[in-house]
Amino acid sequence: MSKKKRRLRGTVQKVIKSPFPGAPEKAQIGVDEADDLYREIRIENVVTDENGEQAHLKPGAKVDVVVEAASDATTKKPD
Repeated sequence: MSKKKRRLRGTVQKVIKSPFPGAPEKAQIGVDEADDLYREIRIENVVTDENGEQAHLKPGAKVDVVVEAASDATTKKPD
């Protein structure tokens, strides 16, 4: 089944260390095209390349945020 997707540009605003030992740090990402109240998202600061190598995002890094859904989870945009 095909998927529909949308790619949004963003910037890593800051990396947040966890106050709890063993808990992962978070990357706060500002999504350029999002509404003001919903612009920032926080994710675990781990990314993986095509070879399975893990890395961390740096503050100021330009990133793509991808929203992806199965075709049956979407409706056609009206004309």
